[in-house]
Amino acid sequence: MTDEAVIAAADETARRWASPDRGIIRPGSDEHKNAFCRMLLDTHNPYKPTVIDWPPLDAETRERLVALPIWDIAVQTEGKARIRVLSYAEETPDPLLRHAIELDAFEEGRHKEVLSRLVEVYGIRLAPEPEYHRPRNAEWAFMVTGFSECIDSFFAFGLFAMAKTSRFFPPELVETFEPVMQEEARHILFFVNWVAWHRRNLPWWRRPWFWAKVFAVWVFLIYERIGLARGVGASQDSTPQDNNFTLTGSKAVADVDLSPAALIDVCLTENDKRLAGYDRRLLRPVVMPSLARLIRRFLRNPRAAEPAAG
Repeated sequence: MTDEAVIAAADETARRWASPDRGIIRPGSDEHKNAFCRMLLDTHNPYKPTVIDWPPLDAETRERLVALPIWDIAVQTEGKARIRVLSYAEETPDPLLRHAIELDAFEEGRHKEVLSRLVEVYGIRLAPEPEYHRPRNAEWAFMVTGFSECIDSFFAFGLFAMAKTSRFFPPELVETFEPVMQEEARHILFFVNWVAWHRRNLPWWRRPWFWAKVFAVWVFLIYERIGLARGVGASQDSTPQDNNFTLTGSKAVADVDLSPAALIDVCLTENDKRLAGYDRRLLRPVVMPSLARLIRRFLRNPRAAEPAAG
């Protein structure tokens, strides 16, 4: 097979998966655990960041790339995600579940390597990276990472689609992140199924505490996303780092000014497309799509908001 054929085959494998067990998959059952673990393991894409062919950029395009207020936060987020996920894997006694979570951690580390290679190739200055310490509470850290990815990926899928169609950046550059985007879809699918499986396998008296922890994680993440990230890229000549870029970055990745309603529509469509190829019996993320649809009901239709021609 040619290199292009190998890449295409790996990409297709990463996008589509169905459990060979054709029966009902009941959340919390062994069949459920086997399905969401095998989904992650069987769809792994073995690409290597060191062989990515980064395209040359003209000065204007490079400046647009450098100006994106995300690079410090993006690199550091992936670095923290890897150590948090790996720490939880080390506390997981079930061999299959541990193997799947270890792969999740490996892929988070690979995302960081992709970003690190990009900033090196295009000369993007980063703030010094902090040390990535193992969390004191591995389950809390794993949940923070998982729910954070559910929020960020929902908007990232839409922004990535806009970047592809607008050609604001070269298609060759945008395509280098396609495997990363699909991995994020796999990660959030794995995580929401883990949440359902884990809760159902707790003793009844521990389940209210788990729901309280889930609520506390969401409160923490909402608080974290209010305003600009502090303490990252803080020097006067550095680009301010925007912790809400995935919610507000449409203008930075496409030469269009989308209304909030139109952005939500794109994100909902892309979220469905990213998850469509996986076994429909697996649970899907609910909170972000439901919240987006609720907000969308109160926003004007994008076409209706445009001034009449005359």
